[in-house]
Amino acid sequence: MSSSCDNLRIALKDCLLSSDCVVKKGYLPSECLKEHRDELPEQCLSLRQAMFDCKRGMLDMRKRFRGNNVGATVPHLKDHSTTSTPNTNGQP
Repeated sequence: MSSSCDNLRIALKDCLLSSDCVVKKGYLPSECLKEHRDELPEQCLSLRQAMFDCKRGMLDMRKRFRGNNVGATVPHLKDHSTTSTPNTNGQP
């Protein structure tokens, strides 16, 4: 079964696995979410809240017709590279 929260779940997993709580201190990602929340970066906490909102939206009957669009913007969160904006005034 396809889920509208898959992108958020993957982004949260990647964030947790790269956090200091898991990498340096050796805790499990589930332990970091439950017991060591204060050690997680702000991005992981934001993704956790977005995942909660997405799962809640899946159960919301009002969103049956509109769709659950909570996880639609996740690919932008995963791209941390700094890209330069193209020059639009015609000069190289």
